Amino acid sequence: MVRPGVWQPPVACSRLEREVIKRIKRAKLFVWLREHRHELFDEDFQGELAGMYQDKPVGQPPVPPAQLGLATILQAYTGASDDEVLEALVMDRRWQLVLDCMDHAQAPFSKTTLVTFRARLIEHGLDRRLVERTVALYGQLTGRVAGGKLRAALDSSPWGGPGRVEDTINLLGHALRKVVGVLARQQGWGLAEGTRVLAERAGTPELAASSLKAALDLDWDDPAALQHALGVVLGAVGRVEGLAAELGGSQDPAVARGLAAARQIQEQDIVVGADGIAGLGQGVARDRRISIEDPQMRHGRKTKSVRIDGYKRHVLCDLDTELVCAVGVTAANVAEAEVATQITADLQAQDLTLGELDIDRAYLSSSLVRDRDPDLQVFCKAFPVRNGPRFAKPAFTLDFDQGLLTCPNSVTVPFTPGARVQFPAAVCQACPLRAQCTTSIRGRSVQIHPDERLLAELRAAQQTPHRRAKLRERVKVEHTLAHVGRWQGRRARYIGDRKNLFDLRRVAVVHNLHVIARQPSPAKQAA
Repeated sequence: MVRPGVWQPPVACSRLEREVIKRIKRAKLFVWLREHRHELFDEDFQGELAGMYQDKPVGQPPVPPAQLGLATILQAYTGASDDEVLEALVMDRRWQLVLDCMDHAQAPFSKTTLVTFRARLIEHGLDRRLVERTVALYGQLTGRVAGGKLRAALDSSPWGGPGRVEDTINLLGHALRKVVGVLARQQGWGLAEGTRVLAERAGTPELAASSLKAALDLDWDDPAALQHALGVVLGAVGRVEGLAAELGGSQDPAVARGLAAARQIQEQDIVVGADGIAGLGQGVARDRRISIEDPQMRHGRKTKSVRIDGYKRHVLCDLDTELVCAVGVTAANVAEAEVATQITADLQAQDLTLGELDIDRAYLSSSLVRDRDPDLQVFCKAFPVRNGPRFAKPAFTLDFDQGLLTCPNSVTVPFTPGARVQFPAAVCQACPLRAQCTTSIRGRSVQIHPDERLLAELRAAQQTPHRRAKLRERVKVEHTLAHVGRWQGRRARYIGDRKNLFDLRRVAVVHNLHVIARQPSPAKQAA
């Protein structure tokens, strides 16, 4: 395929385009993109996008990647599916206005071209460059530089996964049904008929139903029903494996994935007792798989009462410009702190350095804080320290330079960050403040956090009105997350964290473009 050249649509609006612009009362991003598309996708950036294509001497030139990039941004803005994008390009003049195909009878590209472009962006990591371009464009259009020492806030929100969440029996049935369906296609049968025939051949006709539990038709209030269902489904695993080997389909990647998923569910959820009887394991297995369609979805919790089935999306917002500079996606069961590697990579790619970081307590253990530059200011509400009616840790004096801990009775002992300090039992027994401090016969003990100095600073800072006002600045990232959630919805669009990271990045682009569109130009500011 010939490498694409530079897309150079007209900069000035035609008479017809001006008429269309007059009629756009809402969804003003269409107008902004028409007026600034040549600046967002400038010649240098188009050259980067062209690098995704091989430069061959023969073949038809591909669709300009800048045109596909605009369609990708508008898709995130409107929530359109791939098919709806092609429909809009023929029937919606707002889309035609932006993509320079006004009143065309056919879309300028096919669905396959759009899907392939998205895959190329992900493969080459250029979806991150889309975000970086909006940050750079902010400075070009407003005359204010967004970058350098950032004053940033980081926060997350729950993001449901696209796959169906099922219990153990239906998970096993779903995995095996997919295997049987692949085997049916290999034999040249239709999906429904082939699945029914092969399920009966394997001795598990229940697999042909959409729900294994529904096909079993048991009284689930009866404790014996679960035992019977487990026996059926575990027997089906072995029979389907045997059927795959008999038909010679075991080497097919789709068959291997389905059988591996079934074995994974079996190992994580089912235990065999000493009597040889299988049953469901107590509690939730670590890193438990909850969906067959999306193997990376996980159970997690935002709070004790709010469960997440899928992912968490993380956004780093510049408090001065309100631009999103970095984003990350993690499974729902992963601690918020684990996203730090993704955030750091995004910042390093833009040569940005944090000067202030406003976070909630979930990120205190992240590498952003743990490996911070000495000049980085961290703003966060410290963990509350309580000890009932007795002295809590703040009642003790910590000398971090000397490594000494002094109790309210002026007894001093050495401490090491990350270790527990034990005061001598004899000293505590004779202490006049013992009743206010401890009831232990071994004496008072105090646990020192590995980053205790920071926690002490945060606790002290919360007592001043100025620092409490600084803590309230993080509301900007909460508003940004609300905007992102409005465009993305509560459920992820794609299967897998990498594709959903792409989706989060292009929504960050939409947010940043709205921020840029609200800014007055340098000419207006001068006037």
